[in-house]
Amino acid sequence: MSLSLLSRRFCSSSAKPKTGILMLNMGGPANVGEVNMFLTRLFQDRDLIPLGPFQKYLGPLIAKRRTPEIQKKYSEIGGGSPIRMWTEKQGEAMVKMLDQISPQSAPHKYYIGFRYVDPLVEDSIVEMEKDGIERAIAFTQYPQYSCSTTGSNLNAVYRHYLSLCKKPEDDPFSMASKLKWSVIDRWPTHPKLVRAFADSVRECLEEFDEDKRDEVVILFSAHSLPTSVAFRGDTYPAEVAATVMAVMNDIKFSNHYRLVWQSKVGPQTWLGPQTDEAIEGLAKLGKKNIMLVPIAFVNDHIETLHELDIEYMEELGEKLDVNIKRAKTLNDRPVFLEALAEIVKEHVETGYNHTKQLTVRCPNCVNPTCAAMRKFFIPSY
Repeated sequence: MSLSLLSRRFCSSSAKPKTGILMLNMGGPANVGEVNMFLTRLFQDRDLIPLGPFQKYLGPLIAKRRTPEIQKKYSEIGGGSPIRMWTEKQGEAMVKMLDQISPQSAPHKYYIGFRYVDPLVEDSIVEMEKDGIERAIAFTQYPQYSCSTTGSNLNAVYRHYLSLCKKPEDDPFSMASKLKWSVIDRWPTHPKLVRAFADSVRECLEEFDEDKRDEVVILFSAHSLPTSVAFRGDTYPAEVAATVMAVMNDIKFSNHYRLVWQSKVGPQTWLGPQTDEAIEGLAKLGKKNIMLVPIAFVNDHIETLHELDIEYMEELGEKLDVNIKRAKTLNDRPVFLEALAEIVKEHVETGYNHTKQLTVRCPNCVNPTCAAMRKFFIPSY
């Protein structure tokens, strides 16, 4: 799809957009044919998976080796990732609401900025500049900040402008002078995000037999992180835990719960316990009713539709004779769509360009781009 067609499709109105909202996410292959490209870009991303000085060559090799396995998984969930579809639905609803509740920043237009598949962050920035918007908001779709996810996306924005610099005296900030950039870098405990998760948990509890509901153990499952990243000071584990605590508070701590981690890749040590290991451990303790809650994902993708639904809920549940159900992902839940619009509205009204947390890097940061990215979004940094 051409950029001009994207522009017409993503507008909240026919008027020239005043505020552009770049919805940042990793993205996912739309079909099995895109899997290798997606994996190649992913394994070449030093912000996400640092593989040393030969990453440029190792990344494609790893991607080639893993492609058949991942293609099979995508074929089992319909042939591709639904992330773009859900992001489009979320974006369309968000800008329509924003035009009503934030007329001072209207008209609004949303853009999708994926890291590893089209529409890429860089291409969407070009479209934003072409549209002549007055204000650009980089809005992460990861509620909890991590250098590996939100950080990688924000670094991509910075690197785009860095690539435009032709002279030694040029700087990325001056190259971005057409747009007034700000960033929504995290929102782990926004009241309506919490309510959306809590409503999903309550609805899932209703699916269990009434006499078993009090016995249900809730496993909040988040994408894991290498412990080396966590030990550098990445805020992701703490922010995921904050979301979990807020959701449990909303449902009045009605059930036992644990925070667990999924999607470990490679031989290095990752945050644990892993979701499947937790399920196996609970089964040994006689816990036969378990709920899985994808607490760090706001739309369905392979980690929910295949890893949680097929590998854990169906296959592992049958193997262990455990009744496992999954709370629905937020997707187009109305209160969640309201959250997206209200987060942008609050961001515009406060006048803050970022959260205070963004001004401090990890205490043991090893990525020099993180400092340059902060200088880009925070000129006083």
